[in-house]
Amino acid sequence: MALTGRTALLAAIGALPVGILAPNWTGMLAVNAPLTLAILCDYAMAAPVRTLQFTRSGDTSVRLGDGAEVRLTVTNPSRRRLRAQLRDAWAPSAAQNPARQRLTVPAGERRRLTTALRPTRRGDRSAERVTVRSYGPLGLAARQGNHEVPWTVRVLPPFTSRKHLPSRLARLRELDGRTSVLTRGEGTEFDSLREYVPGDDTRSIDWRATARQTTVAVRTWRPERDRHILIVLDTGRTSAGRVGDVPRLDAAMDAALLLTALASRAGDRVDLVAYDRRLRAQVQGRSAKDVLPAVVDALAPLEPSLVETDARGLAATALARAPRRSLIVLLTGLDAAPIEEGLLPVLPQLTQRHTVLVASPADPHIARMATTRGTIEGVYEAAAATQAQSQRLRTAEQLQRHGVTVVDATPDELAPALADAYLALKAAGRL
Repeated sequence: MALTGRTALLAAIGALPVGILAPNWTGMLAVNAPLTLAILCDYAMAAPVRTLQFTRSGDTSVRLGDGAEVRLTVTNPSRRRLRAQLRDAWAPSAAQNPARQRLTVPAGERRRLTTALRPTRRGDRSAERVTVRSYGPLGLAARQGNHEVPWTVRVLPPFTSRKHLPSRLARLRELDGRTSVLTRGEGTEFDSLREYVPGDDTRSIDWRATARQTTVAVRTWRPERDRHILIVLDTGRTSAGRVGDVPRLDAAMDAALLLTALASRAGDRVDLVAYDRRLRAQVQGRSAKDVLPAVVDALAPLEPSLVETDARGLAATALARAPRRSLIVLLTGLDAAPIEEGLLPVLPQLTQRHTVLVASPADPHIARMATTRGTIEGVYEAAAATQAQSQRLRTAEQLQRHGVTVVDATPDELAPALADAYLALKAAGRL
């Protein structure tokens, strides 16, 4: 039995004459028979808690930063009216509102409560338990109990870079020749003939077609479709570091989502793996329509692992999922030690058969530090930042000497820069 604050107040008022004999309020109840009887009757008339029935409905997924609603239906099968306070407990990062609600359910009826969620972290956010406190009609006593009513809302990556998708799709249509702008230069699939204009590559001139007409004709090309793109996310310890306001892994995810959306629209097949010392997530063999939702769902619960990435295992995993020539996009850090000791020794295994692109989120704070002047502390910060930038540049140059395309950009610019690098490779016929 749970006693309310109203009970304590009444007990204190009714027992003032005997306060010396019963200095605490429980003792006051013992010498106040009418109040004790009222409490027992009130408790007996409170609706039972254990027989209550609960069902849930509502959203099962939401993008980080957006709101979700989960509905809880309470059924009262007893013959007594339910007057209750209910607490629907969720993980703190679910950011529920409200935390507690009052409800009244007549005998044999049901009522529905709505809880608003605005999660602050990616991943699965689960309901813990429902706690109900059922009051009697006088509000003097209450029954209390817990019920397990499971429900999970998956918090998906926000995909903030989707705002860059329309402009990259427009560029893709230009490459495919679906607009009035035709792609010049070498591609991999013949498209059509057009008149030569100054600046065209002379290797594109079609001499047979030129001989049949009065103007010089050149061939136009369009990128091949059905190429294989393998996105590899490094989830090792370096992915846990923060760049700007987000972890490196989150910035890499955003870039991976934009590339997936763009490449699937281009008719290419996209697979994804996340790896550190073991396989953390994978998406393989999905259709163009299904691949983006599958990648979003696979990335949602992914968290960095505080272990050093096994570069040999990562390379073996990538090669096993790319049996024929592919574009392998590795999203990792450009820290000198992990690259030189881990990636560089196994890089020839990847570049021998595949086109490799390494993309890394840079820390915008380093760029701001490099411009600091005016104080001794500022000069030291600028020197440290310049040294860090030089080290990243040397690491990038080492990768480029192995034929790797490197994209090094801040989190806000990484996704569009990676998309541009993909379109450049496609336009050059290197996929």
